Amino acid sequence: MKILLVEDEPKVASFIKKGLEEQAYEVDQAYDGLFGVKMALQHEYDLVILDIILPNMNGLDVCREIRKHNTTVSILMLTALGTTDDKITGLDAGADDYLTKPFEFKELLARIRALSRRGAESSAGEKLCIADLEMDLLKKTVTRGGKPVNLTAREFALLHYLLRNQGRVVSRVDITEQVWETSFDTGSNVIDVYINFLRKKIDKNHEPKLIHTLVGMGYVLKEQGNL
Repeated sequence: MKILLVEDEPKVASFIKKGLEEQAYEVDQAYDGLFGVKMALQHEYDLVILDIILPNMNGLDVCREIRKHNTTVSILMLTALGTTDDKITGLDAGADDYLTKPFEFKELLARIRALSRRGAESSAGEKLCIADLEMDLLKKTVTRGGKPVNLTAREFALLHYLLRNQGRVVSRVDITEQVWETSFDTGSNVIDVYINFLRKKIDKNHEPKLIHTLVGMGYVLKEQGNL
């Protein structure tokens, strides 16, 4: 398991990193929120351990930003803020679990094991397919005609949404709310740009074409071009 630890207290970070590495986990570190987001979006992790009180960007905003781009990575929050409302705020931001400081290291390990099992159980054997396109949610891989397709985290999330809604027309508003979890200026072409990125990787040199545009309505993922 590959873990990103975002913790600004050097002694705490060192203690956690050393303990996890002794348990054979691979651990990267970030000491502030902005760098934590950058690492989380540039590399693939199975788990992000995230403090709430961080320099430059607090952990709640870090969690929200990660969730905009990656809906599958597990996020465990570590914080001294332990009221029920604090926990609810963290979970609403997108965290999967919440551990209050101070804690025993064996409890941290138990939470990590539980998140690992939960992730495996939720996606084990789950594959989304259409024609010869296949997405493996456990391995986080995509193939077309048996050949691997390399996607960015955002492209993966967009394709995942289209696959979940295959055969249904989804509007730009649907996509921005469900994939980006935000909204753009109505004149923005961000969605069109990413759809084109996907087309080049998914449909170019392949038949049948799967991603279709319905002018004035949105996009649909289906095998036939006509509705």
